[in-house]
Amino acid sequence: MTATLITNARLIDPEQGTVTEGAALLRDGVLAELFDTTEPGVTDADRIDARGAFLAPGIVDIGVKVGEPGDRHKESYKTAGLAAAAGGVTTIVTRPDTTPAIDTPEVLEFIRDRAEDDSPVNVLPMAALTKGRAGREMTEIGFLLDAGAVAFTDCDHVVTDTKVLARAMTYARSLGALVIGHPQEPGLSKGGAATSGKFASLRGLPSVSPMAERMGLDRDIALVEMTGVRYHADQITTARALPALERAKKNGFDVTAGTSMHHLTLNEMDLADYRTFFKVKPPLRSEDDRQAVVEAVRSGLIDIIGSFHTPQDEESKRLPFEEAASGAVGLETMLPVLLRLYHSGELDLPTLFRALSLNPARRLGLPCGRMVAGAPADLVLFDADKPFILDRFKLQSKSKNTPFDGARLQGKVLATFVAGKAVYRSA
Repeated sequence: MTATLITNARLIDPEQGTVTEGAALLRDGVLAELFDTTEPGVTDADRIDARGAFLAPGIVDIGVKVGEPGDRHKESYKTAGLAAAAGGVTTIVTRPDTTPAIDTPEVLEFIRDRAEDDSPVNVLPMAALTKGRAGREMTEIGFLLDAGAVAFTDCDHVVTDTKVLARAMTYARSLGALVIGHPQEPGLSKGGAATSGKFASLRGLPSVSPMAERMGLDRDIALVEMTGVRYHADQITTARALPALERAKKNGFDVTAGTSMHHLTLNEMDLADYRTFFKVKPPLRSEDDRQAVVEAVRSGLIDIIGSFHTPQDEESKRLPFEEAASGAVGLETMLPVLLRLYHSGELDLPTLFRALSLNPARRLGLPCGRMVAGAPADLVLFDADKPFILDRFKLQSKSKNTPFDGARLQGKVLATFVAGKAVYRSA
């Protein structure tokens, strides 16, 4: 394999919390060596002059929806992989909310084979926690682990039968499996298109109280205490849920939490024009909630940021707000959108990549996400200052449902490397 030397770069190390000028040598699929000089004397490698751009560990995106099987017209592994590569995402961790659900080893193996053939980036599948994501009977967790499942989740189908969930968590604990929950009290949150409050009332939108998230998290944490399972809350989006999360961590429970790019950069006021591309699940929150969640990421209370890439076709979105499908694509837009927080001074780059790369890799037991010699050469090279106007029709995803269409963004991916191979280079 040809070696690649990236010179004149600014190296982001999320583990050490530093940004330093230097260079990186990629050889045999790994980061062979890092240099504290921008022009090292390496002669047997192809050279890329970064020209002062940032080089960081590739993004590990937990919670990506791909349409296969069942909705290939919305997104395929090929288009999702191309979108990920264009967005600096080197590993996508896919959700099992497909048709049919990924709840048997046979379906999981089909997914792994299809992804390996079609996607230019790493693909790690999650499996359903209960059969059909129906919340009645747990899946064959052991067989699914053997088939390659990295975590177990029913996604937004919250298991309402606490005894079933407790049994599944107990069994997962015995196998060391990671369970990912969606903290919502399903009765309260059913049908909610906005967060309850004055704004939702003025717009006449069916709403859900932020307490639904707090109540769902409280229940899940109680079951974690009871079973000892490894647990990750997929999206924490409200200030009310943060104290419960903090207590769980202080009590020593094996609990981590994530949040979405949309809840960090948008708020409920963005729903003012009833634009269904802004309809996501959970719904967008208040500005106070957004600021609290940003602070939780900065402090490390919230561990992981994800795109929660959810492709929807035009027919699913071009409906009245209450009836429209939830979700937005985010693989390609996540990094430039989150760089808004860097440019506003809310998050520095090491903190951002701690949540995008290091922490998700650690939670899944992956060797990537680190800027050290010997780590996999899964990297993203980007210009944090390059401005552009987002055109959704130029996105690599089959579906174009992004709330950032026409937005002025600042930050562009220049190249993405997987195992040392350039899987994306900007024009």
